[in-house]
Formats: sequence, C-alpha cells, structure tokens
Amino acid sequence: MTLSLPAPAKINLFLHITGRRADGYHNLQTLFQLLDHGDQLDFAINSDGDIHLSPSISGVPQENNLIYGAARALQQYSGCTQGADIHLHKRLPMGGGLGGGSSDAATTLLGLNALWQLALPTEVLLDIGAQIGADVPVFVLGHTAWAEGIGDQLTPVEMPNDWYLILTPDIQVSTAEVFTHECLTRNTHPIKIRAFLEQGGQNDCQTVVETLYPEVKRARQWLAQFAETRLTGTGASLFAHFASETDAKSVLEQIPVPWQGFIAKGVNQSPLLSSLPSKK
Repeated sequence: MTLSLPAPAKINLFLHITGRRADGYHNLQTLFQLLDHGDQLDFAINSDGDIHLSPSISGVPQENNLIYGAARALQQYSGCTQGADIHLHKRLPMGGGLGGGSSDAATTLLGLNALWQLALPTEVLLDIGAQIGADVPVFVLGHTAWAEGIGDQLTPVEMPNDWYLILTPDIQVSTAEVFTHECLTRNTHPIKIRAFLEQGGQNDCQTVVETLYPEVKRARQWLAQFAETRLTGTGASLFAHFASETDAKSVLEQIPVPWQGFIAKGVNQSPLLSSLPSKK
C-alpha cells in the first residue's frame, strides 16, 4: 500500500515575542496562515521495520531529519513493527521560515498513522508532534490558527483566502542565532486576536534577521516596491499580499537571480486533511 500526501507551507502573519521562559524557550504570539503550496511525501509500507528516507539531504544526517524522527516517534509510541519507505519531493526552501521540515514531520505522522492503520486520535498526534518541534502541531491540526505559548497553544481561526508572493533570497537563517541574539525584542505586550485583526502586528525577529543577514533586508526592500512586505517566522523568506493571482505573477516574473519565489493562496484547512484516506 502506498500514499502520496502534501506538506503545506505556512507564513507567520505576525510574530510577537512576549517573554523568555526559564527553560530557554520563548513565549510568543503568532498567526499561522496555511498555504496551498508545499512539499510532497510518498509513503510505502515495508516489512523490515526500518525507516528508509530518500533522497538524502546534504548536511542533514538521517537521524536528525524531522521526517525520520516523526516516523520513529510514531513507532515507539504505538509499538508498530512495520516500517516505511519515504520519498520527499522538496519544494520549499530550507531555513526559509515556511515550516517545511515541521510540515514534513506532521505529514509523516498523519500519513503513517493511516498507512499503518494505527487509528491514533489527533490529540495523541499533536502531543507526539510537539515533542518533535514547536511548529509541528499546527500542521497536525491542519488549520490556520492563532498560536501562543511556544507556538503549541492553538486556536483555529478563519482568514480570507488571500494571494501571497513568497520571496526567498539565496541564504539560510539560523533560528538559534536569532533567538539568542542580544538585540531581540522579548517583551512585546500580549494582544488579543481582535486587536491583530483590527490593527495588525509586526515580526519581532525581522530587525535581528536583517542585521545578521543583510541579503534579507535587500530582498525586503525590493519586494516592498510592490506591496507591504514582512518576514515569516525566523527564516529568510518574505511575503507580500496581493489582490489577485495575476498581480502576484507580474511581480514574480521580475524577481532577480539568484532569489527564488512562488505564489500561493492562503487556505484555512490544510490540503493534507482532504488527501488522507477516508475513515471507514
């Protein structure tokens, strides 16, 4: 039995850092907007009990790959003796702040839960996902969501299905470097969902990222000629909202080399959920 599933991207419509916890993690507020564009994973059951992941990613040992970690965590929790051959079609840039690795992990949890016929409830998969990474739960939930805590306290919200252009300069940003930087704002006053919807918000990491990676600032200034532009997460990718797909395409065609970009539509429900086998 085989299964092919999407692993959609996300953007952070805003990102406020509201405090630093005793364990070193940061409390935050953000709105995860899911997109209709992302990676794709192909799954096949094997009987040897091992997890085979392809292709290999340069600089990322298999045991450090979130896909492999998710599959192993699911095996350990469930006691499943089956294995899986997993092939990743990587479409999202690494280190871009688009949640690619976390989304891949979530798709692995939901995909193998179905393929191995474990029938674990969403609540269990959310708990497993949270142990893998702070952004994994929103992709397991499969809905655009307001997030607090370390990003794991989720409230589903409905947002307009807007068009976005995502621009990524030719660099990767280190999340750890950003969150440990002495100039990072860590005391933004918490807000309510209504306040964001009425007044908007900012990305508290943007100034630090642009200081450490001037290429991100250059890319933002270029895209800002056409529309208001903001950093997503702590990555290198930037996004801008456009009134139509046509407007976004006209800017996409002008992106300078070696920067990369794509156009995506905001969605409230993840395309992953509708791609899973229906429960009998």
